[in-house]
Amino acid sequence: MAERSFVEEVKKLRLTEGELFRGEGILAVTKALLESGVSYVAGYQGAPISHLMDVLADAQDILAEQGIRFENSASEATAAATLAASVNYPLRGAVTFKATVGTNVASDALANLASGGVTGGALIIVGEDYGEGSSIMQERSHAFAMKSQIWLLDPRPNLPSIVDAVKKGFELSEASHTPVMLQLRIRACHVHGQFVAGANRRADFTLKDALENPQRDVSRIVLPPASFVHEQEKVKERWPAAVRFIEAHKLNEFFSEDADDIGIIVQGGSYNTLLRALERLGLADVYGRTQVPLYVMNVAYPLVDNEVLRFCMGKRAVLVVEEGQPNFVEQNLATILRQAGSPTVLHGKDMLPVAGEYTAAELLKGARAFGERYGRLQPLPVPAPVRKVIPLKEVAQIGVDNAPEPALPLDENVHARPPGFCTGCPERPIFSAMKLVESELGPHHVSADIGCHLFSILPPFNIGNTTMGYGLGGAGAAALNAPAGKRAISMMGDGGFWHNGLTSGIANAVFNQSDNLTIVVDNNYTSATGGQDILSSKAHNPTRSTGHAIERAVRGVGVQWVRTMRRTYDVAGMRDMIKEALTTRQKGPKVLIAQSECMLNKQRREKPLVRKAIAEGKRVVRDKFGVDEDTCTGDHSCIRLSGCPSLSIKTNPDPLRTDPVATVLESCVGCGNCGDVSHAAVLCPSFYKAEIVSNPTGWDRFRQRVRAGVIGWLQRGEAKRRAAYAF
Repeated sequence: MAERSFVEEVKKLRLTEGELFRGEGILAVTKALLESGVSYVAGYQGAPISHLMDVLADAQDILAEQGIRFENSASEATAAATLAASVNYPLRGAVTFKATVGTNVASDALANLASGGVTGGALIIVGEDYGEGSSIMQERSHAFAMKSQIWLLDPRPNLPSIVDAVKKGFELSEASHTPVMLQLRIRACHVHGQFVAGANRRADFTLKDALENPQRDVSRIVLPPASFVHEQEKVKERWPAAVRFIEAHKLNEFFSEDADDIGIIVQGGSYNTLLRALERLGLADVYGRTQVPLYVMNVAYPLVDNEVLRFCMGKRAVLVVEEGQPNFVEQNLATILRQAGSPTVLHGKDMLPVAGEYTAAELLKGARAFGERYGRLQPLPVPAPVRKVIPLKEVAQIGVDNAPEPALPLDENVHARPPGFCTGCPERPIFSAMKLVESELGPHHVSADIGCHLFSILPPFNIGNTTMGYGLGGAGAAALNAPAGKRAISMMGDGGFWHNGLTSGIANAVFNQSDNLTIVVDNNYTSATGGQDILSSKAHNPTRSTGHAIERAVRGVGVQWVRTMRRTYDVAGMRDMIKEALTTRQKGPKVLIAQSECMLNKQRREKPLVRKAIAEGKRVVRDKFGVDEDTCTGDHSCIRLSGCPSLSIKTNPDPLRTDPVATVLESCVGCGNCGDVSHAAVLCPSFYKAEIVSNPTGWDRFRQRVRAGVIGWLQRGEAKRRAAYAF
C-alpha cells in the first residue's frame, strides 16, 4: 500500500494533442514520457521521486496500451542496468531513483553505460535530495555526471520546462549517443501548473522487434581495446555533438541579455528562487521580467563556451548561482573566461554560501551584495546593534530583506527536534527489548542501517554505532567477527534486505562463517519510502509476485539459526529471543526476523474504514490505553524505555506529591507497546487498557450499566470506610 494513490490523477495521462494538462510535476514527467515514445521505464523508489514510481505503478494500464514495459527494480543498480536495452537498439528508455545515494548504488552500471554509449535515448531521472529537507549525506549528482560524462539537465521548475526537458533529453541522448541525467528537486517534483499536452505515441521500434532481431556491437562493450576508444569518442565526437544540439535547440535561456553591464548565471533549478529574490529587490517581477540579465543553464553539464562568452561580452561582472559544493560550474566558467581572455569579473561563492541550500533568504543576501558592489542597489543603513527579543507577531510582518539578525544563536533559543519513530511504530519495541537485554548483558556493537530503524541511534534508545548504506547493516559489522565475549548486532529492514542485504550481508556472513546476529525488521513493504510492495509483502499485488518469506530466503543461503517474531509488540518475547541469539553456543550467523506492519500505513488504511463504519451506525471497538494516576510513581521509566510521542507527563493530582505523573495523549493508536514495556521491564502496573465502543448495542449498554453500578457500590463503600477513619 503506497502512501499516496494517483489512480484518479493518472486519467489525465490520456489527454491528447492540444488539450490543457493541469497537475503536479510528477504527473507531467510521466505524461512527457508517454509523449516521447518510450519503450520501457524502471526505477527504485526514494524521496523525492517515490511518487513518480507510484504514478507509474497506478498508470500501468495506460503504459501497457502504449507497449511500455514498467518494472519496480530491486535496486538502483538493477534500474540503471535496464538501460542496456538502449545500447544496441533504437529503444527509448528511462529509469528513476534518488540521488546521490541511488546514483552511488547504480554507479557501476551507469559508468559502463556511459562508456560504451547508447543508440536509443537513455534518460536517468534523479531526485536531487539536497538541502535541509534531505534525509541523506549532502552531495550532488553533478560530480557523477562530470566523472562519467553524462549530460546533466536541470530545468526551470515549471511544468512546460520540465516536459520539454524530458523530450529534449531523449533527443540529446540520441544525437550524442550518450545517456542523459535529468535532476528534479523536491519542489520541482511537486510544483503545480499547466501545459499544452501532446499526443501519446507508441515507439516506432518495439521491444518485440529487438527480441526478434537481436543485434550486437562488440565496440560498445567495455573491454580493451574498445574501452580505450570510448574515452576518445567522448571528447572528440559525443561532447561536440551534445554542444551542437544544445545550441541549435536553445536548451539554455537568455533573459534581458543586454539590459545591463552586469548579469547572473543560474542553473535552471534555482531560477524560481533567484527570481523571487530579485523581485524583493525591485529588480524583477513575478512574471519573469527582469532588469538584470540572466543566463539560465537548463543544461548544467556540459557548459557551452560560446553561450557563456556571448553572455559575458561587454559585462563588467557576472554572479554565478550554483547551489552546493564543490563549485564545479564556477570553476568551469572561470576556465572558459580566462582562457578566452575575457575581462569579466566572476563572482560566486565569495558572495553566496559555500555550502548548503540556496533559500530565498540566502539568494536575497547574495544578490543584494552583488547589486551593491556594482552600483545597482543602495547599501542598507547599518543600524546600531540592539539585543532584544522580537515578539512573534512582529517577526511575521518583517520582510525577508530587512529582518534583523537573531539576537541569540538558534540553538540557544530552540530545542533540537531529532527525528523519531511514529506513534505506535512496531520498531520501537524492538529497541526497547534491546535496551532490556543491554541492562543484562551490557552494551553490544550495533551496526545500523538505512531506514526508519536508524532513528534508534537517537534518544531515548541511543543504539547504533555506524551506518554505511542501504542494506549494508550486516556488511558494516563484517570486520567485527572475532572470538570475543560478545557478538555484534546488525540491523536491516525488509526493503534493504531485498535491495542489497541478502547478498552483501546475510550470504556474506554465511560464506565467512560469521557468528554475529542480524535483526531484519519486516514491515511487509518498504515503509520508509512510502509503503511500496516488495517480494515479502503479504498484500496481493495483481502485477507483482509477493508473499516470498524472508525466512525462506535466509535459510536458502545457508543460515541455520533463524527465528521469526511475528508480533514485535511482545517486548518480553523479543527480549528473550535477542538474548538467546546473543548467548547461544551454536556457531554461525544468526538471523532474527521481527515482523509487524508499519503503523502509519496501517492507520492510513484503517482510519477511513472506521470512520465509514461509525457513520453507517455499525458497532466499532477501539483500544485505548491510559495511566492510573493513583498508581503511577512518577519514575517515568516507561517513557525512557519507549519514547512514544503519545506518552507524556502532567501535573500530579495528589497535592502531597510533586513529581508529575505519566499520561497517554489522544494521539495514542492503541498498539499496547507502553504496557508491554512496563510489564517486560517489571516497572509498575499503572497502565490500563480500555475499550471505546462506537454505536454500542443493547448488550453493550446493559454491561456498562452493570459495571457502573458495581464500581459505584464499591466506591461508596470505600468512601464510608475513609469517613470512618477520619474520626
